Amino acid sequence: MHSIQQYQDFVLDFLNAQPKLREPKNLYEPIQYILGLGGKKIRPVLTLMSAEIFDADYSKALPAALAVEVFHNFSLVHDDIMDDAPLRRGNVTVHEKWNINTGILSGDAMLILAYQYFEQYEPAIFRELAKLFSKTALEVCEGQQWDVDFETRSDVTIPEYLKMIEYKTAVLVAAAMKMGAIVAETSVENGELIYDFGLNLGLAFQLQDDYLDAFGNPATFGKQIGGDIIENKKTYLYLKAIEFASAEEKAKLLQLFSVSLEENKTKIEAVKSIFNTSGASNATQQAIQDYTLKAFATLDKMNISPDKKAILKSFGENLMNRNV
Repeated sequence: MHSIQQYQDFVLDFLNAQPKLREPKNLYEPIQYILGLGGKKIRPVLTLMSAEIFDADYSKALPAALAVEVFHNFSLVHDDIMDDAPLRRGNVTVHEKWNINTGILSGDAMLILAYQYFEQYEPAIFRELAKLFSKTALEVCEGQQWDVDFETRSDVTIPEYLKMIEYKTAVLVAAAMKMGAIVAETSVENGELIYDFGLNLGLAFQLQDDYLDAFGNPATFGKQIGGDIIENKKTYLYLKAIEFASAEEKAKLLQLFSVSLEENKTKIEAVKSIFNTSGASNATQQAIQDYTLKAFATLDKMNISPDKKAILKSFGENLMNRNV
C-alpha cells in the first residue's frame, strides 16, 4: 500500500502523461485548465487505494481513476455556470475565463473523455465500469437538480436533503472505490461492501462540509465561513434547527433566511447562535459520527486482511478529523 501523497502523485503523473492539446484549442484549453487547478484528488486516490486493498497493482486502476477525476471536474465546470461562480480553487472559473458557451461545450467533451478511459480495459471490466459510471453520472445530475429545486422550496425534509447529498456527492465517492474493486476483479460482495463504505463516508464528508462552512476555522477551511448562511442554503444544520428550535428561534431563523445579503457578519453570527442553542450543531456532529461508524461497520464483513481494514479505517478517521 502507498500513502495518500503517493497516490496523488501517481494521479498527477498519469494526468501529465496524457496527450497534450488538440485542435480546436478553445475546446481543449479549458479542459487542461480546470484539470490543472489542483485539488486534493480524493476520488481518484480512492480508486487507486481500493484497487490495492483488493491486491491489484495501483497502476492498473489509473485509467479508471482519471475517468473519475475528469468526470468530477466536468461536473464542477457546469455547476459553476449554474451558480454563476467567479472562482474555483481560488482561480477564475472556466466560463469566466472563456465564456459560457465554451464552458458548456468543454464540459460536454470532458464527459466523453471520461468514458474513453474505460476503453483501456478488457471487455468484461469495461462493461462493469461503464455500467457503474452511467448509473453514477445520472445520479449526480439528479442530485444537482434536487439541490437547485430546494433553493425555492420551504418544505424540504431531512430525508430529502440526505438523498440529495447522497446523489450529488456520496455516490461518486462510492463509485470511485467500487471501480478500484472492479479493476482488481475481487468478489461481487467485496465490491458492494466497498461501495457502501464509500457511500457512508461520502455522506459523513458532506455533512462535515456543511458543519465546517458554519463553524470551520477561516484560516484552514479554504472557503468563506458562513457561505451557506449568506446564500440561505437549507443544509442539515438549518433543517435540524427548524426541527429543534423554539417558536421564537424558528421565527427568527425563518426571518434571517428570507433576506439575501452579499455578506452580513451579524446575520451569520445570529444564525450560528440558533444552530448552537437549538441543538442543531450537536445533532449534525452526531450524524457525521453515525455515518462514519456505518462506513466502518462494512469493514467487518469485507474479505480482506486486518491490516488493510485498518488502513481504510485510518483513512476514514483522518477524513473526519479534517478542518479543511
